[in-house]
Amino acid sequence: MSTTRVTTIAQPSPPAIIGSSPALQGVLAAASQLATSFVRVLITGETGVGKDLLARSIHCQSTRAHRRFVALNCAGLSETLLESELFGHVKGSFTGAYRDRVGCLEQAHHGTLFLDEIGEMSLRMQALLLRTLETGEIRPVGSDTAPIHVDVRVISATNRNLYEMIEQGKFREDLYYRINVAHLEVPPLRERAEDIKEIVNHLIAADGSALVLDDSVMRLFEKYRWPGNIRELQNVIGSLAGSVRGRPVMPEDLPRPILGHASRGPSFRERRRTVADELYEGLTSGRLRFWEDVYPAFNRRDLTRADLRLLIKRGLATSAGSYRRLLPVFRIDPQDYKRLLNFLAAHECVVDHRTFRAAGRPIDPAAFSSSVHPKAAAR
Repeated sequence: MSTTRVTTIAQPSPPAIIGSSPALQGVLAAASQLATSFVRVLITGETGVGKDLLARSIHCQSTRAHRRFVALNCAGLSETLLESELFGHVKGSFTGAYRDRVGCLEQAHHGTLFLDEIGEMSLRMQALLLRTLETGEIRPVGSDTAPIHVDVRVISATNRNLYEMIEQGKFREDLYYRINVAHLEVPPLRERAEDIKEIVNHLIAADGSALVLDDSVMRLFEKYRWPGNIRELQNVIGSLAGSVRGRPVMPEDLPRPILGHASRGPSFRERRRTVADELYEGLTSGRLRFWEDVYPAFNRRDLTRADLRLLIKRGLATSAGSYRRLLPVFRIDPQDYKRLLNFLAAHECVVDHRTFRAAGRPIDPAAFSSSVHPKAAAR
């Protein structure tokens, strides 16, 4: 097996991640902070939101930027092929192994390895990866020599719910905590509609086309849910650039799903987010009380677990990931701290606070008047 060779490259610029919405900017700010550390990062988000770009951005802002960034998509590969891609193999170790191959972990020595769709790994491969993360050692397939030591920062990504996979026995809990030292969740495009015009203009300029969109088309874009996110938007713009020439793009030129969405009401997910937003506004303004309004509504099943989780996410984003600082945000009595945590845990609504801890400084609890909290004010 050949010895490890590290390629030094010029420090690249971070890739362009377009959008000025608070939702996106919060994630980018957290990513910039994490880039200066060596912690492993788990990036979650729907298909097409740009998890790979965020991973590359973290690498380019890190002290490892002059080393290699190696990306490996774990989806669609058989277990044998994935093991070979990850760890490498020696000549003759299996049918088709005509020469030695250096795996992605060895290629990324002193650099960054991006494991996309890590939730698609088999349990056996998860165990092999876990051992490498714990020891820093790799052994190519078919090798009988001493293990190779590598220094690699691993950034993982998935569009799957790893919590649910752990409960179903499909993902190792110990591996989850190894890869999820820090967590970034990329918001879907529908949650940052204010970025769509900026992204469209960027795509048109990058393509070099003379595409012009009628204002009504942009409004339809901003109302559409974009289940394929930025990747779907990119495909639509590319298709329009090839089919519409010499005139502005009109609504009738758009794909049927975009036009059909204009005549429908909000989706279930959008209604769910609206509920969480209304609860958040009511709690922070003092119009609602958690134990007097939210708690009974949840017990009556007027609110779902998803509603409650989204509400807690909103609060943790404000409190920079602190459940204790969440209390004044929601105007909950400080003595109810353990009661709140026990309630959330009992109904599986605890949200990982580490996602929000890196995002920035918490709000000043004094910004919320204690006058609406008679018990707190009395203390």
